[in-house]
Amino acid sequence: MKFIDEATIYVRAGNGGKGASHFRREKFVPLGGPDGGDGGKGGDVVLIADRNKHTLLDFRFMAKWEAKNGEDGGTNRRTGKNGEDLIIKVPIGTEIIRISDDTLIADLAEDEKTFVVAKGGRGGKGNTFFKSSTNRAPVKAQDGEEGEELDIKLSLKLVADVGLIGFPNAGKSTLISKVTEAKPKIADYPFTTLVPNLGVVKVGDIDFVMADIPGLIEDASEGKGLGVTFLKHVERCKVLMHLIDVSLCNSKEDIIDAFSKINNELKKFSSYLAKKEQLIVFSKMDIIGENDFINEAKKYFEDKEYKVCMISSATGQGVKELLYKVVEMFGSQK
Repeated sequence: MKFIDEATIYVRAGNGGKGASHFRREKFVPLGGPDGGDGGKGGDVVLIADRNKHTLLDFRFMAKWEAKNGEDGGTNRRTGKNGEDLIIKVPIGTEIIRISDDTLIADLAEDEKTFVVAKGGRGGKGNTFFKSSTNRAPVKAQDGEEGEELDIKLSLKLVADVGLIGFPNAGKSTLISKVTEAKPKIADYPFTTLVPNLGVVKVGDIDFVMADIPGLIEDASEGKGLGVTFLKHVERCKVLMHLIDVSLCNSKEDIIDAFSKINNELKKFSSYLAKKEQLIVFSKMDIIGENDFINEAKKYFEDKEYKVCMISSATGQGVKELLYKVVEMFGSQK
C-alpha cells in the first residue's frame, strides 16, 4: 500500500430540508388548518480515527466529500427525514487543518476519536409552527439552512512510542525487522527506506510501537535529501532511538559529529523535538568490535547523562538489552 501522509479535500455537510406550507383538507373538518411539517436536518461530516487505517491514499483519489441533505417536510405535520451523516475514517494521528486560515482545528491522536468537521444545516419550519391566535392560517414556511462547507488539509503524524532516527544506512530498518513483524526494504545504499515503517515490539508482558523514520541527512530541515517530509513523524514519539553506524567511524570525534549533525536538524525543525529523550545506539558492532575510541565515545555520552547501547542487529548482539533499556525509559517517564 502506498504511504501518503498529506491530502487536501473539500467537505460539505447536508442542507436542511424545506418546511412545508400546507393546509388540511379533510371531510367533515370545515375549518381545516395548517399542517405543514418541518424539514429534516442535513447530515454532518464526521472524521473518526481508525486503527486499521495507515495512509491517506484514499483522499488522493476522492477530493470531494458531501453528506446527505435533509428531506423536505410533508403534510399532516410530517417532519422530513434527517440527512445521513458522512463518516470519514482516517488514520490515528491525523491532524485537520482549515485551509482558509491555516488553523489546526482537530488532532485525532487516539483510536475512535471523532470530530465533526462540518455541521449539517437545520431543517426549515413548516407553516404549522407559525400558527398563533392572531394568525390561524399562516402560509409562511422556512427554507432549510445550508450545511457548512470548507477545504481542509489532512496531515498524518505517526503515533509511535519509539522513533528510530539516524543517517541513511545506520541500521534502522534491519533493527526493526529483527524485533517486530515489520518487513522494510533493506539494502546497502542510502534512502532504502522511503516511507516510515511501524512495528509492535513485545518485551515480556509489555509491548510498544516502534517507527523506522526514513534517514535524515545534514540540512534535511532545509529540504535537502528527504527534507522535512518525515521529520514531523518524529514529533509524537515518546523516545528517540538514535542509531549511529560506528563501522564508518575512525575516531571518537567521528561518532560525536554524526550525533551532532542529526540533532542539529531536529533542533532547526522543532525546539520541542530537540528536547525529546534519546537513547544512543552504536550499531553494526559486529563489523568494528569494541576498541578504545568506541569506549571513549560511550563514556563521553554517558557523562552527558545519555543512555548508550552497543548492538549488532545482524548477530543479535545487545539487542535484547537494548529493548529492556527502552522499557526502563518508559518507566522513568511516568
